[in-house]
Amino acid sequence: MTRYIIRRILSMIPVLIFISLVTFALAHAVPGGPFDREKPLPAEIKANLNRYYGLDQPLWKQYTDWIGLTRNPSGEYAGVLQFKFGPSYSSRSRTVNDIFRAHLPVSAQLGFWALCIAVGMGVPLGIIAALKQNSFWDYFSMAIAIFGVSVPNIVLGPIFILIFALTLGWFPVAGWGTPAQMVMPAFALGLNSSALIARLTRASMLQVIREDYIRTARAKGLAERVVIIRHALKNAFIPVATILGPMFAALLTGTFVVEQIFAIPGMGKYFITSITNRDYPVVMGTTLLYAVFLVIANLIVDITYAYLDPRIHYE
Repeated sequence: MTRYIIRRILSMIPVLIFISLVTFALAHAVPGGPFDREKPLPAEIKANLNRYYGLDQPLWKQYTDWIGLTRNPSGEYAGVLQFKFGPSYSSRSRTVNDIFRAHLPVSAQLGFWALCIAVGMGVPLGIIAALKQNSFWDYFSMAIAIFGVSVPNIVLGPIFILIFALTLGWFPVAGWGTPAQMVMPAFALGLNSSALIARLTRASMLQVIREDYIRTARAKGLAERVVIIRHALKNAFIPVATILGPMFAALLTGTFVVEQIFAIPGMGKYFITSITNRDYPVVMGTTLLYAVFLVIANLIVDITYAYLDPRIHYE
């Protein structure tokens, strides 16, 4: 297992390098520049800004400077390899690291609670639907799942605000920081994911509970609870664990719609505005950060397979 983990970590390096190259190329291929305005800046000021941020250099030099392979004007290496993502062109008083430090924990907290809701709702609903197939509980669970899949966040958010904040007064309308402010955004973000998990859990459980080893466990006189939790659920959870990796990375980096509806100071807003503002360091840094979360999450999922199914071994 240790050798497998080391190989996977080493294989992440070329993947992340490739992602950084593609992200850099696409960001700079978009028409326009970070200092283009509706009312154009004077040519001298624009040239000074490009010179100050190194945008007048060849693209290969800009990339190596951003990665941290070449020295900056002060004579030191400062780039992604040194965990320094550079300055922000639109928020000139802050660097990309400052933006990550201030807003990424908020998005991560929102994503964590949304993932807990997704798993906490989706897995039980899927199990109930599978064990009570073609019954009222099956139809009820799948109705909730279909509702969660069909209704997007941009609709759920205002509905939650209208019912639970403005009508019932249970939660504040917007903001972030207190437990009461976290409930509606977390449910609005996690409900769609819980629906996907519920449908996948149901399908997987229906297949597993018909296997021979489940019939054997029941024939041995084991309690139904032990058969379902200890024997069936572990194998049925493998497909669910597969989608939890990318789902975790997506929720962790924030969702612009939910953060915008509930006025949450997360990363989603900065990522979207950085694209329209051609803020290259924020775009490239956020994309690379998402890629890091994604490959790490997939590695954790692969390691989890060995725990869920003892037949899986990594040489």
